[in-house]
Amino acid sequence: MKKFLFFLILLFVIYLIGINTVPQYVESQRNPVKLAAPYTVSPEAQSLYDRLDFIADLHCDALLWGRNLNKREDRGHVDFPRMREANVALEMFTIVSKSPAGQNMQSNSEDAFDNITPLTIAKGESPWNWFSLINRTLSQSEALADFVENEGDKAIFIKKKSDLEKLIDARKSDNQVIGAMLGIEGGHALEASLENLEKVYAAGVRMIGPTHFFDNEFGGSAHGENGAGLSDFGKSAVQKMNELGIFIDLAHASPAIVEDVLNLTTKPVMVSHTGVRAVLDSQRNLSDAQIQKIAANGGIIGIAFFDMAVGEPELPNIIASIKHVRDLVGIQYVALGSDYDGSVAVPFDITGLPLIVEGLMKAGFSEAEIRAVMGENVKDFFLKNLN
Repeated sequence: MKKFLFFLILLFVIYLIGINTVPQYVESQRNPVKLAAPYTVSPEAQSLYDRLDFIADLHCDALLWGRNLNKREDRGHVDFPRMREANVALEMFTIVSKSPAGQNMQSNSEDAFDNITPLTIAKGESPWNWFSLINRTLSQSEALADFVENEGDKAIFIKKKSDLEKLIDARKSDNQVIGAMLGIEGGHALEASLENLEKVYAAGVRMIGPTHFFDNEFGGSAHGENGAGLSDFGKSAVQKMNELGIFIDLAHASPAIVEDVLNLTTKPVMVSHTGVRAVLDSQRNLSDAQIQKIAANGGIIGIAFFDMAVGEPELPNIIASIKHVRDLVGIQYVALGSDYDGSVAVPFDITGLPLIVEGLMKAGFSEAEIRAVMGENVKDFFLKNLN
């Protein structure tokens, strides 16, 4: 009996050590930064950056890793202190609930081993989250709400138009006030339940991508096996999302789903983090025809920062991708969609955003266009379309 008790205590000690070391190690390996801070730009670029009223990013997976977003960290790409350091007004925090082993851009099976399960256990989350996608999703939603609450009046959880208006007004006198929105990467998190769709809406979710890296109950992924369009459940969910006021995110969706959503939705769509095929010909990127249809829908396109979306070297290709969308459909449809903390290597963390401004200046963008890309387009989109 004593040996058994000792064995249990030893297992518990190992587990405690694991939850305080394993997630941090995994995150540091999965979210590297190619160029470490601090970042320097020309005085002209820094001056323009400092004049920006509203900077926004449409995609960040920081909630996945269990980091305290109230604390500045040296690992990862985004936290609240670094948002303030970069004068970022609004970040869309997205929930990842499942990720296939061997994840790649070409083909992934929905039956592949799930990478998020061991991470969930290693983070010391409740056993109720270990094998439930909806519980993991609601847990990350609660985490964001707690992080925002810990900031007092210095952070606002953006769920409706009046919240955004409050953020805009607060930042006129105090640019330390930041906003956080909540999205879901992959509709598998709903476990094929419209009731769960209502639950995540109540938890603050305002954006959902139908598919992530594998096919699910919504239909096909751009990186899946069947290439299918929306299923009957997917069509019902899209209609319900329109009714509730949840934006549909077409990043990672199969071309057939992109087409089906644009034919079915009554609301403007989002592509929270993507590249364009004219810059990098990848199946995860948007064609010119898709860009034109999204613009005609009144949607918005966030350009990602990592090599598998824009190619290498990243910075000039980010600028080229932004320029391509501008030249094709207009500056009002393009925004930043970094995919920070999304198991990707990025050229700089969120404090390096002045490098984008410098790149846009060198490419001949006007100050008004730079303001639009860096956040005004996102602000205007949500002011127009949030309930």
